[in-house]
Amino acid sequence: MKRSLLAAAIVLWATLALALAPSERLADPAQEARARELSAELRCLVCQNQSIDDSDADLAKDLRRLVRERIVAGDSNAEVKEFLVRRFGEFVLLKPSFSIRNALLWLLPLVVLMFGFVASRRLFARRTSGAGPAGAAPLTDAEQAEIDRLTNPHS
Repeated sequence: MKRSLLAAAIVLWATLALALAPSERLADPAQEARARELSAELRCLVCQNQSIDDSDADLAKDLRRLVRERIVAGDSNAEVKEFLVRRFGEFVLLKPSFSIRNALLWLLPLVVLMFGFVASRRLFARRTSGAGPAGAAPLTDAEQAEIDRLTNPHS
């Protein structure tokens, strides 16, 4: 069991380590740290649910190189992100910003959740209010007596 977990951990580490080739690294450790931080925030457009830092796709490699070129050119982190968003759209960000254009994307899950909460409250409130099914007549004394007799056989 321990060997299989160790093997899985080694394979995972190796695939992550291979994502960034040594030739891609910047000589300045501060710039390399910025590049890694930015790469972790940018989506691989091929893999879609991986950052370009974790992906081994050719496009991710190109994007990592582009990020490093922009950093070496003197761009700030915000300028690098803005450049990539202008070029590839906001989809390139793993955490897109809240804006009017994507408000529906951010708010729709909340609206659906609230609608579901209100609908379930109404449904359960109707069931627990003691009212029978809609349009049902109340029980007669004979029906109620029969129910009492069936539910309390010892009385």
